[in-house]
Amino acid sequence: MSEAAADAGADVTVTVREGVCRVRTPVEWGWLVTGRRGGDRRARAAYNVTVPEGFDRTDLDAYARERRAEAGFDAAGPTLLTGVSMRHARVAARGPVTVVATGGLSNPATLPVDGDAPPGREAVGSDGDAPPFGTVNLLVATDRALAPGTRAELLATAVEAKTATLLPTTGFTGTTSDAVVVGCDPAGAPATFAGSATVVGAATRACVRDALLAALRSRYADREGELPAAVPDAEHGVVTDGPTRVFEPTRAG
Repeated sequence: MSEAAADAGADVTVTVREGVCRVRTPVEWGWLVTGRRGGDRRARAAYNVTVPEGFDRTDLDAYARERRAEAGFDAAGPTLLTGVSMRHARVAARGPVTVVATGGLSNPATLPVDGDAPPGREAVGSDGDAPPFGTVNLLVATDRALAPGTRAELLATAVEAKTATLLPTTGFTGTTSDAVVVGCDPAGAPATFAGSATVVGAATRACVRDALLAALRSRYADREGELPAAVPDAEHGVVTDGPTRVFEPTRAG
């Protein structure tokens, strides 16, 4: 990577304090957030917060406010939770994009495609709030102005990059509680598309890969025994298996 690419990135600052990682923007940005209380948001910051072992709070909005206040961060914003310490958070920047990643794999999930599913718990789904076990969390920020549909496209690009990074590295496609936040500058240069062949999409893919790999190396550098080799080795892992009904659409005319 060139020196210019390494020194580039979105116009944001990334700060970790008291187990809270803040991505702060110069003005109010638009954010697209997965998970509980997700959707479209406008805020001057986004957060990734470490929760303690045995975490069982259900008032998550109040909890997020408390943690931000304890860390001295006054701006409200979308907040992700994870069991991974923020000392393992890593940042990658390229072009108009900055990505912050944390990675934990105590609750891996995989999707066999060859009909030979490994033993493990079948993913049956739940309407409740899943505890934030390990979790792969991504905060993606870009200086480009993205329409709502383009922001969704960039989120999909980031998720694809996460999966492409995890699968050859760990054998898993993700975890049961992964989450992504994508933010963009409404006053930035417009980007009509954000797929893998675009400037913003390619930068996001590279940043997700490098930030996530660095985060995993930090998290498991001295604790390789905690990295499950297969879903059955993980206490909370799941395998999505079982048949579906596959058919051709009705052809009219």
